[in-house]
Amino acid sequence: MSELSAFKVGLASPANTFFAIWMAKAAGLYEAFGLDVEIVPVVGGSQSGPDLDSDRIQLMHIGMSSVVRANSMGHDLVTIGSLSNIIRNSMFAAPGINSPSDLKGGIVGISSVGSETDPTTTLALRKMGLSRDDVTIEEIGVERLSAVCAGKVSASLMGEPYRSKAFALGMKPLIDLYADRTPWLYSGLVVSRKFLTEHRDLVVAFIKATVEGNYLALANPEQAKKVMARELKLTDAKILDDTYENFKRETPINAELTVAGAQNIIEVLEPANKDINAYLDDSVHEGLKKEGFFAKTKAKYNV
Repeated sequence: MSELSAFKVGLASPANTFFAIWMAKAAGLYEAFGLDVEIVPVVGGSQSGPDLDSDRIQLMHIGMSSVVRANSMGHDLVTIGSLSNIIRNSMFAAPGINSPSDLKGGIVGISSVGSETDPTTTLALRKMGLSRDDVTIEEIGVERLSAVCAGKVSASLMGEPYRSKAFALGMKPLIDLYADRTPWLYSGLVVSRKFLTEHRDLVVAFIKATVEGNYLALANPEQAKKVMARELKLTDAKILDDTYENFKRETPINAELTVAGAQNIIEVLEPANKDINAYLDDSVHEGLKKEGFFAKTKAKYNV
């Protein structure tokens, strides 16, 4: 057997949007495509450009808003695939916060500056008739549910599995961006343009294995839930079922991108360069589609 190529993937926020990668790794699919994949904990948002340009990691699981920010600072990153094309977050509030007007003067928690919770919080506030000037935005990390419940922050956006946990506690969202099905390149697969040019074969292999991870997860729910429970540390059967169903319902199975999601990010961030092609590269997906990879994989798993 030929030697495997090392390939490091940055994980900023454990969530079910990362599940295709966990599934592919657990099933040995990356090795089957010639890769030795290592999942590396990283800080999302502002660190995505330096991490990818320095080759500390080869690919990062982040939304396109981080790509826009990184490129505005001189980096050259591109989103080459997506594991979520809508915002899958809902904003839950602390006890005593019953309406958007109650948020004024309060603290809204995000995971980190430049992370996907940053611009989507801006969008959520706008939809509620508020702006960032009406609140204090504070970085509080990935697990924000406990901070909201304890009243340490007034509100925060949450995706799975924390969204289901909040509902299980009887919490009601101030605004539900997930229910609105807002188009957004929320969970991208991002590389530096230089790496894509110089190591396209490795990127293609990674996308193939990740897509097959999606198909395997749909074809074998029992196996998938075991992996999901382990990686997300879920012990409640209902929350596990809800988190899996959310993955099943909302994950673009072929890791395809949407232009509408990219356009919404550009409208919120208003970068100097509004050319979508500065942040997206769909050539890997189009190449795999042309060679029939997606059709063959669908037939293989019968889903």
